[in-house]
Amino acid sequence: MVRPLGLPFDPIERAGQTWEKRFGPASSMRAATSVFRVQQILLARFDEVLKPHELTFARYEVLVLLTFSRTGELPLKVIGSRLMVHPTSVTNAIDRLAAAGYVRRRPNPDDGRGVLAGITEDGRAVVEKATSALTGLDFGLGDLPEGERADLFDILRRVRLGAGDVADVTIDEG
Repeated sequence: MVRPLGLPFDPIERAGQTWEKRFGPASSMRAATSVFRVQQILLARFDEVLKPHELTFARYEVLVLLTFSRTGELPLKVIGSRLMVHPTSVTNAIDRLAAAGYVRRRPNPDDGRGVLAGITEDGRAVVEKATSALTGLDFGLGDLPEGERADLFDILRRVRLGAGDVADVTIDEG
């Protein structure tokens, strides 16, 4: 669980006030810093509910991606691309998932140098349990009503689209 700060003031708001005195408008700094803090909070909440299943959120994402695939297996390079992570991170996650018996590896018959990762029955079972734990937690966003969660997604999506996460998409200004 993330350690509550328990401060008598909001440190991001305080930093924003100081920022405005020294540098000017602080809305972007406040928002970006808040995103980073919320990421810490969410990851801590995820870790808490995934730990009993011996998963991290990164490994959970790999397993879910494999369950979403038609055949239950994908090339490691596709996993990295879809999860937007470095190939080394994918290899590390697959190594740990294979050691736990949640995935198996095999050479990719369509790519002589590539490797396919496939989810096992144990992997499918742990995905069901872990998904139930995460959805029971509302993915850590239970402090927000459903409509605000949708709004938050839309706002953050515009930042992702502006960064080129998805090709050929027009950004709707809202």
